[in-house]
Amino acid sequence: MERTQQIHEGRNIKRFREMLGMKQETLAYELGEDWTQKKISQLEAKEKVEEDILEQVAAILNINPEAIRNFDEEAVFNIINNTYHNTSSDSSTLIASSVNYQPTFNTTDKIVDLYERLLQAEKEKVAYLERIVNGKSD
Repeated sequence: MERTQQIHEGRNIKRFREMLGMKQETLAYELGEDWTQKKISQLEAKEKVEEDILEQVAAILNINPEAIRNFDEEAVFNIINNTYHNTSSDSSTLIASSVNYQPTFNTTDKIVDLYERLLQAEKEKVAYLERIVNGKSD
């Protein structure tokens, strides 16, 4: 499969940085005193990033450099669009249909079990307190 569009490494750095909640200033600080927020902004505007800088940024972001080199946002959207088919125009239906949460246990049984354990603990506490009270009154 041939790529029709060049991967924009600077934009990918920005995407990963934002996903991790890191500010440009923080990335600049981590890269060293030669770096500023403005320099990070310029780096993120570059289509191709120098190999050594890309490696340093990947290490700071704690990701594999290949993730930056190969991340294709368009491909991600194509996968999402091809995965979720929705005939309804209601966006809430799309969200509901894309989340398939089905617990592997019966929640009612778990609640009953918890209630029974709490009740047993209370009975044991009452019995213990009765023994203490009866022991002192004798």
